Amino acid sequence: MPSRRRRLLRALLGLAVSAALLVYLFRDVDFGAMGSRLAETRWSFLAGSIALYLVAIWARARRWYYLYPPGARPAHLFNAVMIGYMGNNLLPLRAGEVLRAYVMTRRGQRLWTTVGTIVVERVLDGLAVGLILAYLLFAVALPRELWWASVVFVAVDLALIGVLAVMAAAPELSRRMLLAVVDRVARPLTRRVSDTLDTFSEGLRGVRTPAHLAPMLGWSVAGWLLWALSAWSGLYAARLELPLSASWAVLGFVGLGVSLPSSPGFAGIVQAATVLALALFGVPRQEALGFSLLLHAAQFVPVTLWGLALLLVEEVSLSEGTRSPGTPSPRP
Repeated sequence: MPSRRRRLLRALLGLAVSAALLVYLFRDVDFGAMGSRLAETRWSFLAGSIALYLVAIWARARRWYYLYPPGARPAHLFNAVMIGYMGNNLLPLRAGEVLRAYVMTRRGQRLWTTVGTIVVERVLDGLAVGLILAYLLFAVALPRELWWASVVFVAVDLALIGVLAVMAAAPELSRRMLLAVVDRVARPLTRRVSDTLDTFSEGLRGVRTPAHLAPMLGWSVAGWLLWALSAWSGLYAARLELPLSASWAVLGFVGLGVSLPSSPGFAGIVQAATVLALALFGVPRQEALGFSLLLHAAQFVPVTLWGLALLLVEEVSLSEGTRSPGTPSPRP
C-alpha cells in the first residue's frame, strides 16, 4: 500500500478514535450544569496553570540541549519545541515532530542527529510515564484491572531502562546482538531495524556524554514536576481540591493515552484519560470532563498561538516544514 494511502488511513483512524471517545463521554452530559460549573473557574489558578505549563515546555527545551552531542551547540530550541507542539495541535499524525526537526536543520543541525534526539526524547518520556504509574501503584488504590495493566507496563518500562542503559554504554555490541536476533526471526525487517538503530544510536550520543547526564536528568525531573504542578493548579482552578497525586494520575493516564491514534490536538484522548484518572479519586464523570476541557483549552490555545507566531520568527510555513524530510540549507 502506498505510503500516502497509509498516512491517510492512519489519520482517518485517529479521527474515528477521537470522535468515538467524545461521543461516548458526552452522551448524557448536562451541558447547562457543566457550563455553570465552568463559570465558577478560579481564573487566577488557571493563569498559574498556564504559566507553569509554559515554563515546563522551556525546561523540556533545556533538556533537549543535552540530548545533542557535545559541540553541536543547538540554538532556538524553545522556538522549535513550541512550533512542534503547535504542529501536533493542528496537524495529523504528530506532524509537529517533523516540523520541529525541520526548524532545527534550518538552524544548522544535522537532520538525522536531530531525529535521533527526538526518538530518544520520546523513549525518555515513555520511561517517565512508566515511573509515574509505578508511583500510582503505591499511592492510589487502583482497580484490579488497572493495577495489573500498570504492573505489566512498569515491568516493560524497567526492561526498557535496562536496554537503554546497555545501548548507551555499548552501542556497537548492542547493535550487532539486536540485528542478529532480527536476522534470525524476521529477516525482511533487518534493513529497517538497522536504520532505526542507527538513528537511535545517533540520538544517544548526547546521553553517552558524562557531562550531559546530570543536567539531562535534572531538566527531565523539572519538566515533569512543573507539568504536575500545572495540572494541580488546574484542578484548583476547577474547584477540585485534590492531592498532588491526582495530577500525577492525570499525567500518567494522558501520557499513555496520547500513544493511541487520535485527531490533531489529542481531542477525546485527553478527555477520556482525565476522566479515568480522576475516577480514582471519586470525581464524578461530568466534573472530570469539565476539568479536562478547561485544562486542555488552557494548554492548547496559548501554545498554538505562540507557535504560530514563532513560525514568523523562524520564517517557516506549515506546508514547507512538513512536506519533506530532506535537509534544507542552514540559516545563518
